[in-house]
Amino acid sequence: MAIGRRTRDALAVIAIALACAGLLASPAFERGRGLSLDALTWLRFETFGNRHDAVTSPAVVIAIDEESYQAAPFKGAPLLTWTGEIGRVLTATLEGGAKAVGFDIVFQTSIEQSEIPLGDSTLGEKTRGFDREFLRALAAAAAGGKVVLGEIFGEPPILPAPGQRIAVRQQQNLRPLNTYTDNDDVVRRHPLTLSAENKTIPSMALELAARATGRSPVIAADGVTLGDYRVPGSVPGTMTLNFAGGAQDIPTYSFADLRACALKGDKDYFRREFAGKVVLVGTVGIEDRRLTSKRFATRAEGARRPRCVLEPREVAKTFARSTIAGVYIHATAVNNLVRQDAAVELSRPAIFAITASLALAAALLARLLRPTLAAAILAALAVLYTAIATALFNQSHVLPIAEPLAAGVLALAATTFYRFMVTDKDRRLLQKSFAYYLAPREIDRMLASRRLPQLGGETREVTVFFSDIEGFSRIAEQMTPEQLMALTNEYLSAMTDVIESHDGYVDKYIGDSVVAVFGAPLDDPDHARSAARAALDCKAKLAELNLMSTAFQGIKVAQRIGINSGAALVGNFGSQRRFNYSVMSDAVNVASRLEGANKFYGTTIIGSHSTVALAGDEFAWRELDTIRVKGREQSLRIYELHGRAAELSAPEHALLAGYAAGLAHWRAGELPQAADCFAQHAADDAPHRLFAERAKAAVEGGPAAWDPVRSLQEK
Repeated sequence: MAIGRRTRDALAVIAIALACAGLLASPAFERGRGLSLDALTWLRFETFGNRHDAVTSPAVVIAIDEESYQAAPFKGAPLLTWTGEIGRVLTATLEGGAKAVGFDIVFQTSIEQSEIPLGDSTLGEKTRGFDREFLRALAAAAAGGKVVLGEIFGEPPILPAPGQRIAVRQQQNLRPLNTYTDNDDVVRRHPLTLSAENKTIPSMALELAARATGRSPVIAADGVTLGDYRVPGSVPGTMTLNFAGGAQDIPTYSFADLRACALKGDKDYFRREFAGKVVLVGTVGIEDRRLTSKRFATRAEGARRPRCVLEPREVAKTFARSTIAGVYIHATAVNNLVRQDAAVELSRPAIFAITASLALAAALLARLLRPTLAAAILAALAVLYTAIATALFNQSHVLPIAEPLAAGVLALAATTFYRFMVTDKDRRLLQKSFAYYLAPREIDRMLASRRLPQLGGETREVTVFFSDIEGFSRIAEQMTPEQLMALTNEYLSAMTDVIESHDGYVDKYIGDSVVAVFGAPLDDPDHARSAARAALDCKAKLAELNLMSTAFQGIKVAQRIGINSGAALVGNFGSQRRFNYSVMSDAVNVASRLEGANKFYGTTIIGSHSTVALAGDEFAWRELDTIRVKGREQSLRIYELHGRAAELSAPEHALLAGYAAGLAHWRAGELPQAADCFAQHAADDAPHRLFAERAKAAVEGGPAAWDPVRSLQEK
């Protein structure tokens, strides 16, 4: 069966698309995933503006801003001395109907704790009671569950002053302010929970949203639920922030103006602006600024809500920073939770599927059209896809942008290169070279692997498989030539089917023997594992034939199998007119010796140490012995392939463990102990029985009769 050029090109296009998609959707391109979110935030803002009016924002910010630092009576005074006025504004805000107030600033100490000498005492003693009004405001708010102080988990943790913690009833009203930063130092996700002292604690944002909605969060190992809202998140324990663009999405109030308003006693203002709101108090200036996924969609900042007392300040309209104050991260998280519109990211398999689709489209365009036309159509597809992604993001669903577009460009370039490099190649050389010794199915699979053996031979890592029928001469004596032919053909056909189903290649048949190789001509990085699976399945298939096949005439056939892994020369061997694809190396000879070693140990499948090391822990291997085979001076550790590890029964585990203990005693020269171990299962296991006899003979013969390495001079 010939493979046409179209089929070859189709396979190449698919392979290029999958490779590009795999690369761009892999964790190695994780920054691209974040870039997609950043780009969508910018595109949505520029296309649709913000979905919500700022007046409807569940969260508002009281900003300790530059205006506050410059206003009387705060100018020149450290923030630590502002606590009384902060308490005044806190009380006025809650009396105005705020649902909860969270502090995005941490006062780690109090001026009352100062030990700086002042006169005949200390500054702390002179200012005793300085924070009383602040603490009273905190205590009153805590009594109603309407205040949350921030803390920062870390080594060491950053905590509010002891008096403040007591006032808010300790952990009852303390929540962490930690944020989550991607590996490119951009904040795109926010913690829902954090762990401390084996406890899972809601973050500040989750706690404030819960108090605002009156619903306690349900925290489980697989996520967080707030009321009827299952909070989506691509990173465990976090939510993906759905930032609005610009700088007016979250109402902001200058602390200086609110302090003046509280002194004025304008309760109506506080009711108009804060009733039903979640209030966050934090600094808004040059400190604590973070890059976020709205870094391309920022605008000039400033307190833009109607003022109460102070005159409105002119806000520069030409200066916009790519960073935002940290308090807006928490406010955005609160808004997302209350509005139930956190960004929903796709899983990695879904991202791969989308990326592969666009890469495949690009590869097909490059294969079928001129490069310039293919590039133009791909650009149009990219614009259409980006428009769809932007529209979906307006509904909080995040489609990948960077990964598919980058994969499309890469696939376009790779396929264009393929066209120029492979346009004149077809499959005639492959058919001519391999039709002598490969079935059409094998040629198909070799082409799919996109790697051909070098004509004349090449060195590759392979696993060689030898099998033989035990006592074949005795079986032949009991049957007519026709019956023997039928049995042999059915046996070899069944074994060949099993070997080829595991990507093995049958090199040759030598009478009743089968010589096969795994890892050539087809690439198979798991060639040892494939050979082990084939050996077990051959054993199972033979047991089925013994029960079901009429060709076996009631004769119970047994087989011996040897498998060995190593470097081998594979390729065309023979004359110029007749040749065969085969394998040659010492690895082949060792596999043949291992097949013969089965009759000395009463086993069916023996593998070498190199095969065991490559096959992995899928299988249960029993180390049988250390032997020296004919033709080799170097000793060799051999292992019986007992079965699949997951299928072993408890008695089988005990059998293998007992044998391993006996072998350890034997190699240590502890012969009586070895004899005792092997004798326990000698009645029902041939390797135990063999070693029990050897150990007994060694005990009787003394040290001169003991040799930890057995020489097998027969095959």
